[in-house]
Amino acid sequence: QVQLVESGGGMVQAGDSLRLSCVASGHSFKKYAIGWFRQAPGDARVFVAAINSNGGNIDYADSVQGRFTASRDNAENTAHLQMNSLKPEDTAAYYCAADTRGLGYLSRLAVEYESWGLGTQVIVSS
Repeated sequence: QVQLVESGGGMVQAGDSLRLSCVASGHSFKKYAIGWFRQAPGDARVFVAAINSNGGNIDYADSVQGRFTASRDNAENTAHLQMNSLKPEDTAAYYCAADTRGLGYLSRLAVEYESWGLGTQVIVSS
């Protein structure tokens, strides 16, 4: 099972940018689709973005479309989430997750991802 570690969170003001990273252990990272999710206090974990194994297919939640960009570097076992024009409602813990079973499509459901990082906190003040 792959282990994932997120980093890059922080406290910023509305309109600022952050770049989250998700570093994976092991040699199979390039086989997995990677999903990004976020969870605000008291809320369920919700889909943000997903990128397929070669980076050629990316899906975004409507709430972040046009502001966030998912990417990956398989040579570095790393995925990124570039977040621009941040809003207070983007405040949450952000998680990356790997689809290690190989669904064959980009899922928006947290239950369909098997490996998860511990998250990184993003706080956006107005």
